[in-house]
Amino acid sequence: MGQLLEARQRDDLAIEVYRQIGQDTPYKWYARLSIADALHGQEQSEEAIAILNDMVEERVDRSDVMRSLADVLRIEKRFDEAIEAYDRAYDRLGGNADWQLLYTRGIALERAKRWERAEQDFLGALELEPDQPLVLNYLGYSWVEQGVELERAKTMIETAVAKRPHDGYITDSLGWVLYRLGDYDAAVDLLERAVALEPGDPVINDHLGDAYWIVGRRNEARFQWNRVLSLEPDPDVEAETRLKLDGKKEPSPEPPGKKRDI
Repeated sequence: MGQLLEARQRDDLAIEVYRQIGQDTPYKWYARLSIADALHGQEQSEEAIAILNDMVEERVDRSDVMRSLADVLRIEKRFDEAIEAYDRAYDRLGGNADWQLLYTRGIALERAKRWERAEQDFLGALELEPDQPLVLNYLGYSWVEQGVELERAKTMIETAVAKRPHDGYITDSLGWVLYRLGDYDAAVDLLERAVALEPGDPVINDHLGDAYWIVGRRNEARFQWNRVLSLEPDPDVEAETRLKLDGKKEPSPEPPGKKRDI
């Protein structure tokens, strides 16, 4: 019942149901994990983290709660804490991590600008699950942003798109790698499709605006950038977009192979 209520986005009622599960059943452990997840869904992340921290100390033999804690910390952008929690989950598994753990730890590492370790985690995840589209996309896009391994990144992201053709984020990645490789017309086609699949994402709209500008479709580019500002972008994306709209900066894709800091 609790799971059904969560699926219907009634986290408040789900929590009430989970709390009715008795202490004398193994399901209580999973109920507490679900309570923490539901609290996080209600933007009560500190309460969720407190529950998970208590559970971490209760059962030092279990990795599931450590992974749940790490996921919450990562989503809350507390990346260094998330990395520590993922490392502890990895240790509790005796080093026998699955691809999901390596992938999510890799994301936290990349966001914390610890790229060397992040890259190793993504490559390790692909050794365990060679054609996993989420990993192929994240690693490929990261390489594109750094201006390295562009052809390999293109091949990886093409595989990811073939496996998840209706995923706007992965389609955006392929459009962006083509943009970085200088194939602007093909990039526009893919980025238009990505925006159609994920119309509410400010970064994808920004990418399309840049591509429009490069191919000379200036009015459409400005329209996309104005749309970016309406979608509550991150501060860095907003600042860059305002510079472009004010004419103080123009999109200038890095030459293929040129590396830049991410």
